Amino acid sequence: MNNLRNKVQLIGRLGKDVEMKNFDNGKKLAKVSLATSEIYKDTDGKKVENTQWHNLTFWGKNAENAGNILQKGSEIAVDGRLNYSNYEDKDGNMKYFTEIIVNEFIKLNPKKKQ
Repeated sequence: MNNLRNKVQLIGRLGKDVEMKNFDNGKKLAKVSLATSEIYKDTDGKKVENTQWHNLTFWGKNAENAGNILQKGSEIAVDGRLNYSNYEDKDGNMKYFTEIIVNEFIKLNPKKKQ
């Protein structure tokens, strides 16, 4: 049960192209936003779509692969963990940031038009 302590699995679409960063020490970082949506009917029977946005962070070979094969609109499945951080901006205000550190991802095939 240890591997279930901080685990996230999502399927969604990328909201923008992957942003790549290469560090002097050779490490690679990729960041992108992922949209997940749930569709349900409200009490009046009207269809409602609720979209949530998630910040994804890839490191190393995952970052390199993400930069090479993913683009805005790609549908992907991710497996990762939540990471919370904060910092103080130039005006002295605390800013909080939540991200998913991606361990694995799969680019899903687009739906075939019928």
